[in-house]
Amino acid sequence: MDPATMTDPFSAYIGLEYVELTGSRVVATWAAKPELHQPYGIVHGGVHCSVVESMGSVGSALWLGDKGQCVGVNNNTDFYRAVREGTLTSTATPLHQGRSQQVWVVETVSDADGKVIARGQLRVQNLYPQA
Repeated sequence: MDPATMTDPFSAYIGLEYVELTGSRVVATWAAKPELHQPYGIVHGGVHCSVVESMGSVGSALWLGDKGQCVGVNNNTDFYRAVREGTLTSTATPLHQGRSQQVWVVETVSDADGKVIARGQLRVQNLYPQA
């Protein structure tokens, strides 16, 4: 899949720019801009969860292909350090890709120092059309 085709409005709003898209790895960059801050001036935890959901869902869909659709059923994200500004890179890789479910891990690092900012896990259900 061409990264230029990943232009859904939500991903555009949070600034996700996909640079690698396959069914076994998804990489995107984004900025810790003020529009994404919570009241204390750091990136809102929900934004990190949204990045996990978006990237894991894209990778899951690419892996499943035309066989069906994928929907998220669990998203768990840990926050390791606050970030106020700068470019971040998030990388999604699968832990499990089975017939009925997939589990993806998404790690976000600061481009400035390479330190992990957040790490999340997304479980998706693979849905197949009725025969």
